[in-house]
Amino acid sequence: MSDTITTARHASDDDRVILCMKWGTKYGPEYINRLYGMVRRNLRGDFRFVCLTDDSTGIRSEVVCLPIPDLRLPDGLPERGWKKLTTFEADLHGLKGTALFLDIDIVITDQIDAFFEHPGEFLIIHDWKRPWRVTGNSSVYRFKLGAHADVLEQFRATQAEARANFRNEQAFLSDVLHKQGKLAYWPASWCCSYKYHCIPPWPTNYWREPFVPAGTKIVIFHGEVNPPDALEGRRNRAFRYVRKAPWIAHYWKE
Repeated sequence: MSDTITTARHASDDDRVILCMKWGTKYGPEYINRLYGMVRRNLRGDFRFVCLTDDSTGIRSEVVCLPIPDLRLPDGLPERGWKKLTTFEADLHGLKGTALFLDIDIVITDQIDAFFEHPGEFLIIHDWKRPWRVTGNSSVYRFKLGAHADVLEQFRATQAEARANFRNEQAFLSDVLHKQGKLAYWPASWCCSYKYHCIPPWPTNYWREPFVPAGTKIVIFHGEVNPPDALEGRRNRAFRYVRKAPWIAHYWKE
């Protein structure tokens, strides 16, 4: 599309970059394609849409696919999202400007321009389950490209220690930036958890459909349910019933 920049050759510090990441086989290209569609419908003006990936097969042409920088992780580690730290490379494929990182299994339900406008050096979702901790949820975070290369350098220099002390990349990232005084959080209503906020409480979950809370711009899917599961009312945990969420089909599409 003409209003989306498709190369990094003319990168500018004023660029808005939507950044996502796909590796392995858990998620197919349809997740990237639908994420692009949701962003295009809900973000005014120009932006670059970049996917860091190990396989660009089936991804729509408007998306710039670039390699995931090597984090030099040992083989066989459980998935903990550590690869996301490579978004903080000092030079990420020549990209410049402000990056909004989005997990590929989210659902955008309203305009997201404000995610580029809200003040703060580094913004992330505040963890819902344990709000007394500084840990953020890295499904949605914003930063200046190249500005936090020290975070990645610290991880690479102390990788074994970091993996021993922090369960995942978002805990490590939040801790480092909090100690630097740079960590800030999105307004609480903007990013909701499907698991915690959209499923009606027991016993109303048996007759009420999941819903989008007021003020929500992005619904986050974490745990065992992804958008196609929620759409069909599927859960891996049989002890908590949940109805279908037909509204997902309205938003989660190309």
